[in-house]
Amino acid sequence: MKILYSCLSKSWGGMEMVTINTIKRLLDKGITGELLCTTESRIHIEANNFGMMIYPVKAPGYFHPLATIRVALTIKKRNYDLIHTHASKDLWLLVPALKIVGSRAPLLLTKHVGSFISKKDVMHNWLYSRVDYAIAISNVIRQNLLNTTSLAEDKILLHYNGVDCTKFDPAKHDRNKVRNELNIADGDILIGMVGRFSVGKGHEEFITAAKTLNESHSNLKFIITGEASRGEDSYEAQIKKLANDMDLKNIIFTGFRDDIPNVIAAMDIFVIPSHSEAFGVALVEAMAMGKPSVCSNSDGILDIAVDGETGYLFEKKDADDLIDKIEMLINSPVKREEYGRAARKRVVEHFEFNKLIDELVNTYKQIIYQNNQIKDF
Repeated sequence: MKILYSCLSKSWGGMEMVTINTIKRLLDKGITGELLCTTESRIHIEANNFGMMIYPVKAPGYFHPLATIRVALTIKKRNYDLIHTHASKDLWLLVPALKIVGSRAPLLLTKHVGSFISKKDVMHNWLYSRVDYAIAISNVIRQNLLNTTSLAEDKILLHYNGVDCTKFDPAKHDRNKVRNELNIADGDILIGMVGRFSVGKGHEEFITAAKTLNESHSNLKFIITGEASRGEDSYEAQIKKLANDMDLKNIIFTGFRDDIPNVIAAMDIFVIPSHSEAFGVALVEAMAMGKPSVCSNSDGILDIAVDGETGYLFEKKDADDLIDKIEMLINSPVKREEYGRAARKRVVEHFEFNKLIDELVNTYKQIIYQNNQIKDF
């Protein structure tokens, strides 16, 4: 089986990581996975470091004839069994390329982020008519595809992003490693969030909650791990200024870390205050590490967290409700332990990466078989 993956994003986040990690796992299984990406992008660098077969292109806009021809020639030469893109914008390059060489290779699109733009005009209908199946990473994204595209309901598959439960395993990580590094005392309760600095991630509510909770507790520490998204350095500076203006002496901004399991292991409570979240890989990672969570009742998070079982849900954008739910976990070590165990169990059962990869490979095989039957007919 030979598959071309496409992700022309210049950013680095969940979508790009999922693309890279999926290719890695397919290669481990002896399946050929190759990557079409933007030249000198972060995903290009990461894929190159791993030694993947890469086809970098420069395609700054929606229409790029030279890049389209180059991709068309690659598709013809490599004769892929299936093409899987992880960015809908890539369809503007892939569909014309497939048409140029007359390839009937199945085309899949994984939709990672919802859109508020209707894509039912003539050009989008033409693009999506070439998509054999779209994969939604959560129920809210599935509904978004139905609302914004001309795809039929039976052409949309639900397939969650997953986490490697052998990597994110609390038994393999020392809780005190990062705590010692950051001078977190044994008796301190460490409350944290992980994710890129981007508008809508809820950093403001997290900092507001920290300010209020400090007024009634003297043993709290707060940690924010992540870096600014591409072009959003000013937002990161704004959040740090907010923390400084509130005189928060017990909040730590770690920046980018490549040891996320160790960072999460150090936490007592994980918070994900996003206003809108298509899925929530960071939440799944924290749950796999056995951490109780307080999450906004937002979109794809509802596919992952179970209120009163793996943690608590709060009303998104409502800092007071966030404070109340964090307070409940601060005051109950028993609940923290109970919810942490349930969280790990839920991830192992529903979001374990190896199981999800096996499901994806089976989906590929079925689609390729169907396609070959049609071509033979």
